[in-house]
Parts: sequence; C-alpha cells; structure tokens
Amino acid sequence: MSRRRRAPRGESAAKRQVNYRRLRNPFPPMDVFSADEIASMHDAALRALEELGVKVLLPEARALFQTGGARVEGEMVFIGREIVQVALASAPRSITCRAGSRDRDVVLELGALNFQPGAGAPHATDRVRGRRPGTARDFRELVQLTQHFDVLNMMPPLIEPQDVPTHLRHYFTMETQLAHSDKLPFIFSRGTPQVTQSFEILRDFRDLSDAEFEAAPHCYTIINTNSPRVLDVPMAQGLIDFARAGQVSIVTPFTLMGAMAPITVAGAITLSHAEALAAITLTQLARPGAPVCYGTFTSNVDMKSGAPAFGTPAHFQASLAAGQLARMVGLPWRSAAGSASNLNDVQAANENQMGLWGCLLAGATVVIHSAGWLEGGLTVSYEKLVCDVEVLNMVAELCAGAAAGDSEIGFDALAEVPPSGHFFAAAQTMARYQTEFYEPVVHDYANFGTWEERGAEDANTRATKIWQDILADPKGPLVDPDRLQAMKDDIAKRTEAGGAPPES
Repeated sequence: MSRRRRAPRGESAAKRQVNYRRLRNPFPPMDVFSADEIASMHDAALRALEELGVKVLLPEARALFQTGGARVEGEMVFIGREIVQVALASAPRSITCRAGSRDRDVVLELGALNFQPGAGAPHATDRVRGRRPGTARDFRELVQLTQHFDVLNMMPPLIEPQDVPTHLRHYFTMETQLAHSDKLPFIFSRGTPQVTQSFEILRDFRDLSDAEFEAAPHCYTIINTNSPRVLDVPMAQGLIDFARAGQVSIVTPFTLMGAMAPITVAGAITLSHAEALAAITLTQLARPGAPVCYGTFTSNVDMKSGAPAFGTPAHFQASLAAGQLARMVGLPWRSAAGSASNLNDVQAANENQMGLWGCLLAGATVVIHSAGWLEGGLTVSYEKLVCDVEVLNMVAELCAGAAAGDSEIGFDALAEVPPSGHFFAAAQTMARYQTEFYEPVVHDYANFGTWEERGAEDANTRATKIWQDILADPKGPLVDPDRLQAMKDDIAKRTEAGGAPPES
C-alpha cells in the first residue's frame, strides 16, 4: 500500500511504530471573537431559549421540559437559563466510550481528537463503478475501509444502504459494523423500536448485562436539530432513549448562514448554540449525568445558487467560534470538515483541508466528514476517503510531537560530517532512515522521470488501487464465530417477526 525503501540484502526492513488511536490535539486553540463577544453570544442564546422558545414536536419531550421547570405553550417550549445551567453542570466533562476492544476505546473530552469519515450520504462513488445510490455492498466496503485506517477512530453512518428495506436497515447496519469492525459503532435515532433493538443486538453481541450496558457508553448517535429552533419527533426521542440507556448523543445543529440561520457568523453560531443547549438540557432532564457532546456544523450557502458551501472562510470562523463556546461550557464537542465539490479534485482537497484546520484550531473533540465527503454530503467517495486519510495521518503524526534529546540533536552526526559533506551515510541516518519519516499512503515523492516511468499515475488513480487492494483482503477484527452466528440467528428471527419501521 505504501512505498517503502528496500532493505539491504540479508536484512529485514524495520517497521515504523505509529499509534493513531489516542490522539491529543497539539495546537493551541485559536479565537475568532473576544471573550466579551462570546459571552454576549451565550447570553443571546439563553435569551432566545427564554423569550423565543423552541418548537418541540414530541409530547414526551415537552413533558420532561415542563417537569424541569420550562414553560410550555402548545408545541413551544420556553427554557429558563437556570434550567440550562443545571443541565450543563450535570453533563460529564469526560466520556470513555467502550469499543469492541479496549485499545479502540474512544475518549471524548476537551483536548482529545477523534476523526470520522464522511457520513449520512445517499450516494457512493468511485472511479470504477461511478456515482450510484448507496447499497449494502457500499456500506460494508466503507465500513471495511474505515476499519483499515487507524486514524479513523469512530464508525459513522457512512452511506444509506438503500437496497435494504427501512424496517430492516438497522439490523443490517448493526450486523455489518459488529462483524467487520471493532471501532465504536453508530446507531441511527429513528424511533424507539429501532433504537431499542439495536441496543439489544449490541448488548448481546458484547455479552453484556443490561446494567453493564447502561454503565458505560458502547455506541453513539448524532442528533440534528431542524433549524431554526425545531426539535422533531425522532431526534427528541433519540435524545431521551440514548440518555436513559447511558449512551452518547452528539448534538449537532446544522445551520447554514443565509438559509436556515442568520447570514452572519456570530448570528448563525448563536442560533446553533441555543439549539444545542436545548437538546443537551433534554438529555439531562431524561437522565442527569447522561453522556452528551456539544456540537455544531455551521457553514454558509452560495448566495448565487443557494447550495451549501464548505471549507470557506465563514465555515472556518464558525468552527473557531463554536470551539470558544464549547470551552466556555466545558463539554466535549463535535465539528466537521467536508467539501461541496462534485468530484475528488483540487477543490475537494482545498475545501476539506480548510474545514479540517478550522476544526483543529478550534479544538474539536470529534471531527466528522473528515475523509471522503463530496457534494455537500450527498456522496462518499472511495478515492477521496483514501486521499483525505493521507492528511489525517500527517495531522496524527503532528500530535506525537517531536523529540529533541541527545540522540535526536545528534552532535556525533554533526561531528561525523565535514563541511560540504552529506548526511546520507552518517551513522545517525543509517540507524533511522527506515523509521524516521512518515510513510505516505497515496502520495508519490518520486521525481518526474521515475514517476513517468511508473506510468504517470495521478493521486486519484493510485487511490483507486489502494482501496481495491484493501477490499481484496480486508483486515477485520477477530470475531467470536459463536457470537457472530448468534447475532445472525437473532436478526433472522427479528426479521421474520417483521422488523421495526423508522418513526417520523
């Protein structure tokens, strides 16, 4: 998969030791607004919840808000700031999520850094099969690719397998994740029956009691509010169901400046903050101490077409502002990269990296859509996923920092090489040349002549070969065959019983 320097005859190539599983963000957080301006935005968000309210479509959620002290008028809920403050005080600052193996566990807290590939797309695309509606095969293959790359720490929903009926789709996505990955799995919030059944399948596969399952998060969901200021039925129900089961909700208002949010960065983030606070408050009313992440996904629209735009300066600034608010409330939080480009080209790379660096400098705990996302979320690209992983790997390398001990400073190497000499054969170089530098996944560092002799392949072509090689021999986790068969048998019985349709 990667180019490696050939070891001298008779020697085995040294392997570079890397660990991308427990990353810490090495970059100091960058502010876009002053502390006073952030305080004003927080106050405006609280005022909006008190005076303007949130439309909550689920009666059970309205009842919880009312019991907690909020004023309810029809479907409108007016949440006092003291209710929000109590909720923020009870939400945990650090969450350890249990994956399929302990070395895959995910820590969600300020300062931690976790990457996910693109998620929730209706289409998949690659250079071999073209753009197409997402299928079960696409979902399985993208799970296998996500499993392959260590820098992708969590399993997102990836694409919709549209050839699987909706009343059975949660069975397929749960079985595929557990059979082909030991990373933290995702469960859609599409109504209590589907959520409960998914919890049960995961619990039984992990051989956990009900108490053990609820004692620690073993999965997560993503909750999107309907901006401006609406919390619909499945999202509100998901917040309640996940909170009561002790599982993680990542609250993510999706606010596009100039469309469903004010056109300014400050206005859009204030709205996003208000919606996130309302949803977080609901989790704590359902179960104080429930694990929950603050989140935002705020960018602008192209005012000529109305289409979403990503990786823009406004997107970057919105991420920085969200980071300031997340640090103020003290919760782990989620942001996002992504691209509006229609194919894996230089626009896609520029937009994804611009969005990614906004997340990194904002101190995001989870960066979703960090690899593979195209068309503003309509498509996940196999080639783009591979190309974006290259950048994520480089960021992960930066997380490890750089050593500067005596052996790294290498005074002996300085003394060994005379003026006008070279360090290619220096003892320090010979001891480290196989392991010192990052080994690229898809980049080619050869000169033009060598590159041309090899076939003059561009990065997209090389990326195609890489994902094909991975899928030809996927390296999944070691799965107990008895547990796997028991899960298949259980799903077969549930399928025969009729499954569970999603709730709208």
